[in-house]
Amino acid sequence: MALLQIIKHPDDILEMECEKVTNFDRKLTKLINDMYDTMLAEDGVGLAAPQIGIAKQIAIVDVEDENGLLELINPVILEEHGEQVGPEGCLSFPGLFGEVTRSDYVKVRAQNRRGKTYIIEARGFLARAIQHEIDHLHGVLFTTKVNRYYEEGEIEG
Repeated sequence: MALLQIIKHPDDILEMECEKVTNFDRKLTKLINDMYDTMLAEDGVGLAAPQIGIAKQIAIVDVEDENGLLELINPVILEEHGEQVGPEGCLSFPGLFGEVTRSDYVKVRAQNRRGKTYIIEARGFLARAIQHEIDHLHGVLFTTKVNRYYEEGEIEG
């Protein structure tokens, strides 16, 4: 396993539409494993491929709940409703946190590292993290959705 370098804003790749994944091979498995190690080392709950310089529709989320590691390859939001407002940060914007409004519930179709399609339904913090990472795959940054920015020390985390 290797720790990967996190791409920081304003790198152009962070605002690119990512390509669909078509090869589900050992290289993809290694990449996901390395992304996971990198996310943990950076104390994140999600990481998208463009954040490590790869414009592919690959994201991972682990909010340390019963779902464990979610591999979101070629994800599509099928349904969303409700509203939640809360703090978000991003590994590509170190030290920056803002209040973001997101859907409280999402139903997502995605593939895992083997190409198997699955559907996940999520609420609350998990739904927030999934939406944040899927946005990355479409070049949408959380900073475009911030209602207000937090001052240093204003949020616990």
